[in-house]
Amino acid sequence: MQEHPLGNRDLIRAINRSNVLNTIKTKGSISRIEIARSTGLSAATVTGITADLIADGFVYEKEEGDSRGGRRPILLAINPRGGYVVGIKLMEDHAIGAITDLEATIVAKYSSKLKDKSLDTGIESLVEVVNVLMGEGGIVSEQLLGVGVGLAGIVNAKKGVLRYSPYFGWHDVPLVEILRSRLKVPVHIDNDVNTLTLNEQLFGTGQGKENFITVTIGRGVGLGIVVNGQIYRGGNGGGGEFGHTIIDPEGHQCDCGKKGCLETYVSDPALLRLAFEAASRGELPEEPKNVDELIAYAKSGVSVAQSIIAQGGVTLGYGIANLINIFNPQEVIISGEGVRAGELMFEPMRATIAQYVMPGLAEDTDICIDVWEDDAWARGAASLVLQELFKSPIYKGKKE
Repeated sequence: MQEHPLGNRDLIRAINRSNVLNTIKTKGSISRIEIARSTGLSAATVTGITADLIADGFVYEKEEGDSRGGRRPILLAINPRGGYVVGIKLMEDHAIGAITDLEATIVAKYSSKLKDKSLDTGIESLVEVVNVLMGEGGIVSEQLLGVGVGLAGIVNAKKGVLRYSPYFGWHDVPLVEILRSRLKVPVHIDNDVNTLTLNEQLFGTGQGKENFITVTIGRGVGLGIVVNGQIYRGGNGGGGEFGHTIIDPEGHQCDCGKKGCLETYVSDPALLRLAFEAASRGELPEEPKNVDELIAYAKSGVSVAQSIIAQGGVTLGYGIANLINIFNPQEVIISGEGVRAGELMFEPMRATIAQYVMPGLAEDTDICIDVWEDDAWARGAASLVLQELFKSPIYKGKKE
């Protein structure tokens, strides 16, 4: 007769350990008595689990709390230096990485230029980033808990396989297996937008929210989806290709080979295409070399530049309104390089969302613009490893 999981003492203890660890992470500083109260575990169980977590270096005794009469309780907190993880974003022409502590605070950063788009070059760059970061951070191999890699494309995170990379043309690459054999540590991979979403869930505004989405804008348009507290990746890792939803079947050609995809109207290349057309008509002083120059024109009062960015915001608003109508998320987080356009894009986006979301749903949804930092992609990839530390055994091994 098969043993019921709930009868497995090791599993129960692992679940209790996860509950205690996550309670400490969420509360910041908390006493053993408060942990017992919050988790419903006995004081003896909490004492035993926290002793193990302290011995493993994940938790430390931080300070004494308020006594309210009697002996002051000892407060526990996550030990940031209890271990380190490396996160890497593999981009079209370089790999950018960061090594972080257990609170996702960056210890060191490093970027490696890719000389070509071959798989061998990509692997060597990823290995180089890890080795350099460990050296710069003064981290020995025993302290490294794992490596996370985020990249654009269709990724089967569960199997550790990159199914398709639009930038490199790679197909069905067992990336986790290859990197694990080179680095000798646990390796996790995922779509880059999912890594950012995990970072929001663990350390950002997504903390404590069971249902939210992350939309990224910049080189492309991406989507990360959290449903009932879990990342939704689709049947084989292809869920969330928001940038390739169709706006106009007769529209502009997309890199994916189709016409009229959302990102052909909203992404940085799309905005620059419109700017080039405006410059050729003499409506701009000169063609902007990049989106930052286009934004500068808009901020200086050039109306056609303002119109290009605003129309991008309107189109993005159509897409996000559809997402809200489908998912009814508690929050929509907008992130990526494209947020630097600021209210030039987001004011018309918000107005469009308000106009096209079903009555009652808009009021339930917070729109959060995440101020962008260059190292956010790598920090997000590091969250692939950190989530394994904090994930309950109930969800480990489950299909998304």
